[in-house]
Amino acid sequence: MRKIHVFDTTLRDGEQSPGVHLTTDEKVKIALQLEKLGVDRIEAGFPASSPGEIVSVKEVSRVVKNASIAALSRANQKDIEAARDALKGAATPCLHIVLATSPIHRKYKLNMTKEQVLEAAESSIRYGKKYFNEIEFSCEDASRTEIEFLYEIVRTAIKAGATVVNLPDTVGYASPETFGHMFKQIKENVPGIEKILLSTHCHNDLGMATANTLAAIYNGVDQIEGTINGIGERAGNTAIEEVALALETRSDVYQAKTSLVLNEIYATSRMVSKMTGMMVQRNKAIVGDHAFSHESGIHQDGMLKEPTTYEIIRPETIGIASSTLVLGKHSGRHALKEKIKSMGFDLSKDEITAVFHEFKNLVDKKKYVVDEDIRALVDQQMVHDTEGFSLTDISIVYPNQQAEVSVTLEDRTSNVYEATVQGNGAIDALFQAIDQAIDTTFSLEDYTIRSNTAGKDALGEVYVVLEKDGREVQGRGIDTDIIKASAQAYIKAINRYYENREKQQVGSSDYSFTI
Repeated sequence: MRKIHVFDTTLRDGEQSPGVHLTTDEKVKIALQLEKLGVDRIEAGFPASSPGEIVSVKEVSRVVKNASIAALSRANQKDIEAARDALKGAATPCLHIVLATSPIHRKYKLNMTKEQVLEAAESSIRYGKKYFNEIEFSCEDASRTEIEFLYEIVRTAIKAGATVVNLPDTVGYASPETFGHMFKQIKENVPGIEKILLSTHCHNDLGMATANTLAAIYNGVDQIEGTINGIGERAGNTAIEEVALALETRSDVYQAKTSLVLNEIYATSRMVSKMTGMMVQRNKAIVGDHAFSHESGIHQDGMLKEPTTYEIIRPETIGIASSTLVLGKHSGRHALKEKIKSMGFDLSKDEITAVFHEFKNLVDKKKYVVDEDIRALVDQQMVHDTEGFSLTDISIVYPNQQAEVSVTLEDRTSNVYEATVQGNGAIDALFQAIDQAIDTTFSLEDYTIRSNTAGKDALGEVYVVLEKDGREVQGRGIDTDIIKASAQAYIKAINRYYENREKQQVGSSDYSFTI
């Protein structure tokens, strides 16, 4: 079958999701998992955006050896030099140059004529060829660009030395029929198109990113670009896992497939979700909690007789264990270790010890511990948030029928911070108390609670989005006590805010870019 190359931009376009800021350590961990997943190329970042981004791309380039590493650049020498510096240690570096081509971008964003755009494309690619063998050129907003001009700029890019040409649906405007036809026309009307990889990068503003990507593949595209869980600017990008499983399941239609290690998909999805703080929609295709759940009696009857009656994908295919082993307070360390291993996690001895400690605390609070409880404990251990402040004590009383919350926090150097506040309910008082204890104020933009498992004694999972000085940050907390989980989430978001602010104070500037 025809090979479809996978270009993963979780670390670049995915990180541009509002409120998401990945540390260098988090980027490296995700990159190593993407390498394990088998992606062909990892876009590690946009080096010209900040000194910190250069450090992150350098570190990813240093540790990843079995996947090509790409860095984003605008069509100018300064950006190209920054990418060159960041990619020096990469085994197979790739420069990714992006330049807008549509009439609306030429007029309002670039203030450039067609001729100037062509000249900028050619000169930047030729300059990049001094340092890179692999160059991808992206025509930003290609789906809204005149087809004749696309012919011209693709010809120019190939002639200048581009090895990959990417035609994105930058704002999710295309429909599958028109988008697929665009690639068909490009292949029929651009001489030399067979010498390069033709790529696509779709956004999901109208919910058609995966459909548009598949239409492009059907019409001859060689490479797809996307993110894990479909995260990214606005409504997100093409979800790589959806395309991979569509090709695997409907090979009769597409006659093409990726080289991804499919049973690493679920583990990769969970890691990205926890490190970005972005929940995966429960009924999301492929990796959602309900993707392999069956509640209807008719469906259950069919599943018991023959699984393929209602499942076109087996959960084992993407790395989800089919068993639901229940663990309890009499279970030992070995049983927990084997359970964690069977679920696809690879933890160190110290991490197992930490999870076992939390497991023993949990079984004292609830009668049954199921798979989702174990996943939650493991996920919490795998996400190493920078500890600025930590919660050491919390208490709630209701004098005069009004909630009064007292909190005690501690920082890295064991300084203690305390406050007691009365508020309009326990959560309001809690968050005000934390703000008062550390002498700051954050705006609560979103507060989400969900039950991680079933039952009255279920683990509660809290997500918060905070805003301060125009910056959004996210935090997550898990506990059977929802008040404590809320405090954990709020404090983790605060820690992330101060960590990001410290980075920017050492000279970084805040750029984001979308294609």
